[in-house]
Amino acid sequence: MKGEDKRKKILTAAEEIISQKGIAETTISEISRRAGVADSIIYQFFKGKQDLLFSIPAEHEEEYLSFLDEHLQGIGDAESRIGKAVWFYLRYFDTHPGYARILFFECLSSKDFYLSPGYRVVRRFAEILLEILIDGVREGRFNPRMDTHLVRDVILGTLGCEMVTCLAVGEIEECVSDHEDIMTLVRAMVLPREEPEKSKPDMILGAAEKVFSENGFTKAKVSEIAKLAGVAEGTVYEYFGTKEDLLLSISEKHFERYLGDLSQVFEIKTPLRKLRRFIRYYFWLFSTEREFLKVFLLQLQLSKRFYGTKEFGTFMKYFRTIEDIIEEGKTKGSFRENVNPRVFRNMFIGTFNNLALRWFILEGDRNFDKMQKIEQLADLLTSAVRVTHEQ
Repeated sequence: MKGEDKRKKILTAAEEIISQKGIAETTISEISRRAGVADSIIYQFFKGKQDLLFSIPAEHEEEYLSFLDEHLQGIGDAESRIGKAVWFYLRYFDTHPGYARILFFECLSSKDFYLSPGYRVVRRFAEILLEILIDGVREGRFNPRMDTHLVRDVILGTLGCEMVTCLAVGEIEECVSDHEDIMTLVRAMVLPREEPEKSKPDMILGAAEKVFSENGFTKAKVSEIAKLAGVAEGTVYEYFGTKEDLLLSISEKHFERYLGDLSQVFEIKTPLRKLRRFIRYYFWLFSTEREFLKVFLLQLQLSKRFYGTKEFGTFMKYFRTIEDIIEEGKTKGSFRENVNPRVFRNMFIGTFNNLALRWFILEGDRNFDKMQKIEQLADLLTSAVRVTHEQ
């Protein structure tokens, strides 16, 4: 038997056994017997059990990416390509449940996996999604103001959570059945939306805020503000009189909005505001409890045993809140009728898992404005469900 054939037989045997028993209960001797080779042969190809485990995704992803490339050939527009990529992802894991269990419950639950060559191959799908989103913006089919990296993370998080709940909870028999519900939310995020036209004063104030924040009051030039706002310099003076009046108007604009929002600080009445508050609160909650976050993301949520415990029931009871908000919004006409609350719940959980894992664990709490990102995420997720531009 040739060396490559032996290696493939070992990987096949390992996948069969680990998908059934888990890596902790699997031994090298079992794998070697199933593969029909001596234990020593396994060590010719792999450093040990963990190296063998992390090599399984690389084998599958090479095949997966090759098939995906074929499926995407000839599909012209970015919207159709993103839909096909999402469908293919769901379909592939539906038809390879053993590999899905290994990837989601054995590999992704190990911090070491994220440093392995296998993870780099898995991340190639993320790169393909990003390329399609960027193409869509370039082609003018997608919203030019959207954060393509953030949208990519939302899609990946949604797909991951769909897989975990399907495999561990059995909410649905196959993930591909949720394809259209997922794409309903994705399209609402990526396709251009008709935004209310801004008035000239609002455009000037927005430009002034940016210029003042970057240059300071003394160095800021009214001509630069006018250019950024797309108006004549005289128009700025027409509305605001002096540069100091303009600076003070920025404060007035924000505090008028804060005052208007104050009535709902303690009693939130609209579903959209409830949804935004839930998103902010959940990120804040976990960002202040880092030790629990690490345990929760890697050792609980990616452990199949967790989904059979009473603690999981409490977890799901907590997240029924977000489903209730979506149903309330649909009843009141704020959210679209075709939004699937369960799929949106998975979108939120998966997005949080994806971002929190990277922000707080893998990247070592990199220094960037997380609050701003959370606000952008709140904008993105609410755009996926809302009917109007209600704030």
